[in-house]
Amino acid sequence: MTLSITVRPEKKKPFWRGLLSKGPVRGLLALIFWLLVWQLAAVTVGEELLLPSPRKVAAALVSLAGDSLFWQAAGASLLRMGAGFAAAVVVGCLSAAATVRFRVAELLLSPLLRTVRAVPVASFIILLLIWVHTDALPAAASFLMVTPVIWGNVEKGLRAVDRQLLEMAQVFRFTRTRTLLRVRVPSVMPYFLSACTTGLGLAWKSGIAAEVIARPLLSIGRQLQNAKVYLETAEMFAWTLVVAALSLLLEKLLVTAVRRVGRRWGAEEAGTGPGGV
Repeated sequence: MTLSITVRPEKKKPFWRGLLSKGPVRGLLALIFWLLVWQLAAVTVGEELLLPSPRKVAAALVSLAGDSLFWQAAGASLLRMGAGFAAAVVVGCLSAAATVRFRVAELLLSPLLRTVRAVPVASFIILLLIWVHTDALPAAASFLMVTPVIWGNVEKGLRAVDRQLLEMAQVFRFTRTRTLLRVRVPSVMPYFLSACTTGLGLAWKSGIAAEVIARPLLSIGRQLQNAKVYLETAEMFAWTLVVAALSLLLEKLLVTAVRRVGRRWGAEEAGTGPGGV
């Protein structure tokens, strides 16, 4: 009796499936799809004042980019939100360390930070209008919105540090500084990086909202408000696209920096065994 085995040739995947598996191609196709939806909606509405077409918005964006005021406003807004975000990272980390280390700090700071996290950003902006100069208000709003996020994540990371690692550090007689750098920081880093990614978007959105209300001289928020007042809908859409593009760019830069920092701390943590100390 002869047993015969037939090997069927493997079917090749269609070419278009291979293209769809690539991230940039999928992103481009999604962008084209939504641009077509936008164009169809603009044609259906038939009124540029209510919904300008993508071509009109693109023309307005090109016109804005040729004006030095555009770059000055974008740069000033980036500086304000960057300052607020950086201050929030420092204060949030210090607050987390204090609430974990000291019972009194936890009793005093935790309710305050939880309250700040629960209050809508618009309420803080209105209050800050009374206390803070208009140029500093966007940075202050970003700071207040981001600090509880950094604090909450970093505190959670500090409380989640593996006790066995801390005991090992004591066995090998690590100094406090070495324990901090080799045990606590690598353990907290994922929580910290997640907080930074979330906080950056929150800082940008709350800062722009503050600029729209406070209207600093050089700011994206002021330009958005002016476009609304003068019924320049295409220009308002163009500024909105600028806000979205800058937000995505900042997030991309932060994620890249985060990955490098994470690899650095991960490599250091990998070498902290008994033979690597």
